[in-house]
Amino acid sequence: MAIAAMAAMPAVAQIEFAGNSKPVYHEVPATSTGLQHLYVLYSAQGVSMSYTASNDPGNVTWYDFGPEGGGSAIDPMTGINYNGNVSTLPQVIADHGYIIKEGDRSTCIWVVDYSKCRLHLESATVDPESDCGTTVIQINGSGNDIVYYTINGGRRVLDREIKITYNTLEWSADELSWLETSVTETEETFSTSMAVPASLCATTYTIQGDKLLEYWKETKQVTTERYSPKAVAAEVVVNQEERDNDNEQRSEGTAYGGSAPVNITFTAYCTDAVTYKEWQVSDFSEFNNILMTFPQDQVEYTFTDAGTTYWRFYYANSDGSCENYSDPIAVSIGESSLDCPNFFSPGTTEEVNDIWKVSYKSIVEFHCWIYNRWGNLIKEFTDPADGWDGKYNGKLVNAGVYFYVIRAKGSDGKEYKLSGDINILRYKKRELQNAIDDGM
Repeated sequence: MAIAAMAAMPAVAQIEFAGNSKPVYHEVPATSTGLQHLYVLYSAQGVSMSYTASNDPGNVTWYDFGPEGGGSAIDPMTGINYNGNVSTLPQVIADHGYIIKEGDRSTCIWVVDYSKCRLHLESATVDPESDCGTTVIQINGSGNDIVYYTINGGRRVLDREIKITYNTLEWSADELSWLETSVTETEETFSTSMAVPASLCATTYTIQGDKLLEYWKETKQVTTERYSPKAVAAEVVVNQEERDNDNEQRSEGTAYGGSAPVNITFTAYCTDAVTYKEWQVSDFSEFNNILMTFPQDQVEYTFTDAGTTYWRFYYANSDGSCENYSDPIAVSIGESSLDCPNFFSPGTTEEVNDIWKVSYKSIVEFHCWIYNRWGNLIKEFTDPADGWDGKYNGKLVNAGVYFYVIRAKGSDGKEYKLSGDINILRYKKRELQNAIDDGM
């Protein structure tokens, strides 16, 4: 049973094909081609084409043209049958263009015979010489370009939409892991050698096509054997332990680092083919020299020295043919400082100047002793974030003068040997605020 395809024209004009065993594939080409329609026949053998005029059939004239373009369509075609307002070409000449004129309106089309460029797929293999970024699929098959020509004789190739489907890994920042996912790359034309971005996991490659065969429900496909990846990738996550000490001075404008000691965990998440991995540390962003290496995915490191160091992750596959580095990560540790107040007022107004604390930055060693006027030790602590609440044995001490001795060391190697008075004052609320404002 013949199947006809129609293309709507302005008013009631239309084009029909008869004698075709499959539906006719139709596309509207780009306006720049000068063509209104592109038709692809499953086979042109025994297929006729008709044009139904919107008005007087005697006002319809057919012309044909080839690769040279519509400019060669000078003489009207012969052999056109007219029946009422329908004109018919009994046997379509495929891979040809047609101009059908009705009055002052022209309809320009191109007709392709798919049987002359049918896609054949027999087998596929992965080229072992594929590089780190690209996998090359060698395909045993054929499929000439589906060519048509514009009204000006310009050569065009119809997109076949040949699909190559395979699995790879994609990074999930939410799950902190590589997730296997299916991807499809599309090629416009057939080639016995097709390249796609390299997969990051073991996978097969399925070549399927084309869109014409899919339209006719005759899709062909071939699949390679399972291929182990050469390509490598890694994602780096940096976590710095945060501190919220109200007496520690902050360093602005640095992503990682600040006031020492700084605890940072460097973690690399690698794809399947990574077998060699190494964290590298340098004091130059270009990594002109390597200070330390850590041959592992994760490093927990405490920074105690002032200055900037640079970290990066190096990774490679088993034979070193595919390798890469992460972007450098700068860690800047500030120079030290240590200042001591000379008074506070515990027990006067809650949370207002009621704890004696030093103000510090990048102090990596610290020891503080506090004595009363008779030389008795009443407080000792080794964390600069700590302080003295003015109590001894759980009770507030009397107002008066006390003494501190501090021995400390900064990230920059600076040693601190400090001593001085601590004045405990007992103020009413307003007097206390005035004293603080006056800098006592």
